[in-house]
Amino acid sequence: MLNNEIPVSILLDTTLENEQRAFKKKYNKKRLLQLSLIAILIAIGISFIAKLLVYLINLITNLSFYGNLSIENTSPSNNNLGIYVIVIPVIGGLIVGLMAKYGSKAIRGHGIPEAMEQILTNQSKIKPSITYLKPIASAISIGTGGPFGAEGPIISTGGALGSTLGQIIKITPNERKILLAAGATAGMAAIFGSPIAAILLAIELLLFEFSPRSFIPVALACITGAAGHHLLFEDSVVFPIENIIEVAANAALFFYGIMGIVIGLLSVIVTKIVYWIEDMFERLPIHWAWWPALGGLAVGIIGYFSPKTLGVGYNNIIDLLSGTMTIQAVLLLCVFKFLSWAISLGSGTSGGTLAPLLTIGGAIGALLGSIGMYWFPNIGINIQLAALVGMSAMFAGASRAFLTSIVFALETTGQSGALLPLLATCTSSYIVSYFLMDNTIMTEKISRRGVFTPHSYESDILQKTTVGQVISNNSLAICDTMKINEVRSWLNNEPDLKSNFIIISDKDGNYKGLVSSSSLYGAHQNPEKEIGSIVKRNNLFISPSQTLRDAVEIMAKENVDLLPVVNEETISGILTYQHIISIYKNGLDDNEKKQAHISLSRQRLKILVHQQKLITLLKGKNKKN
Repeated sequence: MLNNEIPVSILLDTTLENEQRAFKKKYNKKRLLQLSLIAILIAIGISFIAKLLVYLINLITNLSFYGNLSIENTSPSNNNLGIYVIVIPVIGGLIVGLMAKYGSKAIRGHGIPEAMEQILTNQSKIKPSITYLKPIASAISIGTGGPFGAEGPIISTGGALGSTLGQIIKITPNERKILLAAGATAGMAAIFGSPIAAILLAIELLLFEFSPRSFIPVALACITGAAGHHLLFEDSVVFPIENIIEVAANAALFFYGIMGIVIGLLSVIVTKIVYWIEDMFERLPIHWAWWPALGGLAVGIIGYFSPKTLGVGYNNIIDLLSGTMTIQAVLLLCVFKFLSWAISLGSGTSGGTLAPLLTIGGAIGALLGSIGMYWFPNIGINIQLAALVGMSAMFAGASRAFLTSIVFALETTGQSGALLPLLATCTSSYIVSYFLMDNTIMTEKISRRGVFTPHSYESDILQKTTVGQVISNNSLAICDTMKINEVRSWLNNEPDLKSNFIIISDKDGNYKGLVSSSSLYGAHQNPEKEIGSIVKRNNLFISPSQTLRDAVEIMAKENVDLLPVVNEETISGILTYQHIISIYKNGLDDNEKKQAHISLSRQRLKILVHQQKLITLLKGKNKKN
């Protein structure tokens, strides 16, 4: 038997190991470059698709409400159909339901949850048909009065395009996930011209990681999408505010923080009601394909009494941010837009959530701002700023995409002075949502299907831990000249040393490789043969400087449960799966085990002891005097 202090010379030295590392690093960078170029191409394609989607929405809107064959941007709120306006959304819902039944059920919903589900459960594989079915269905839904935004469908379409391309070319599931996220967020950047918010959306809701391999392709795709927005749509911000918003005073900041608490509560209520409505539809004794028509009926009835609730409604957001709407108009828009959107979305039609949430949140913010200006006229509340922070706080509370909500408001309005109020309001809303709601409007649906959504982005504990930090110093190697029956007998008497693999060396201590227990105990083996004759894995080892992630990759690829650890031609020890489990346990202890390293009570006791000594000393001096 040989212990770890015996030097060995291995067949693959550390020079070859370093060359392999350098090659792998260079290969990964080359793959990253290729992936980035593909992401840029996807972003170019999705930019033009976004423009076509907007044209298609405009075309259907003009045909449905005005009978015109035109692609001009027109709001359905100005129609003259009277009570017949109720029929239009019903027809749209009926068409969408039939498309979902005979085309693909995946076109239902608002896009982001469906993309999240494919990432988490299906290796980011989305049906290629979604690339054209989703935008067509959404254009019909929105163009016939559906109270949705174009961002949800284009996010879904971009994700489907990235996933489809990722299924055609030969790439890994993780690379396919990156292309899916790149396509989805490039679509958002193309619609709103908000590349930074789109990148953050990918990190917070799609990628569940922040690393160069994912960040670089997504960032390049979002930049390309934003360039497509400026080329195909407009150079100015999407939601302009005429007056420059000044930096808020501390008293106003406090008020906006309180606003965030209120809006956080309302975001929880909004989310609960949307899924309650969805549950009510589930109980209907009719096929789900007819539900969008029923949702369209509600949209039409509400649209008859409040035409502003029909269609995309980006102009409603601009009106709210202008600060010129009356309180009555804001209240009606808030209530009716919510009812129309919640019922329609709950019916399973195709549409987005971002624009409706922004409209509802902006209306609530404007109402709360008006109340604040009435009760606290001297603290500097700005009604436009109140509407803006209300928009972001509603999205932050409902989706818990915290950074996305803040940056989106800044990019789409260009009002940098709103940063601190946005931070205060969105933080308050996020905290309330986190404590009162387990899932968000984005994750509740897939959570009900048993899909767990990551909610933290911590560094990989295996990546930051080296092999040398966890291995033990006691290791054993079996000499290759021992007979197979001798090794069997010895191992049977040493049950603690049993493993699926054992390390083999020659009589001089040179590393020979590993032998599996199945080979050792195989019935076909001649017990009188030397164990060195059945060694197969002579190049399987790891160095102390490598990470546990490297070790796990090798163990998984080679299907072994231990690795010899070799450092400068010396066996330093053995790494087993128990070592890796212990690291995870230590990570759990760091998060859950409570302990005090400094005892305040002990320090207090020391102070009292010193005080008592000082008093005694002073008394002694007084007696002498």
